[in-house]
Amino acid sequence: MPIINLKEQRLKALGLKVKAIRKDKKLTLQELAYSIGKDHQSIYRLESGGINPSYLYLLEICKGLEINISDLLKEIE
Repeated sequence: MPIINLKEQRLKALGLKVKAIRKDKKLTLQELAYSIGKDHQSIYRLESGGINPSYLYLLEICKGLEINISDLLKEIE
């Protein structure tokens, strides 16, 4: 499998996991974004696999979702 496709698949999987956790916690895009000082479009881009988030950005997301980063990254690969 080409590297670019693998990267895209992993980013999509990460985004889907963030979205699933957010929905399980009954948070809207706006609520999550507000809780970490980001705009909802940024969260949407992450959830749709459209960005490659930095480690620090993922830490902020995890803070807003009240989870550990290890929980987010578990079973992504």
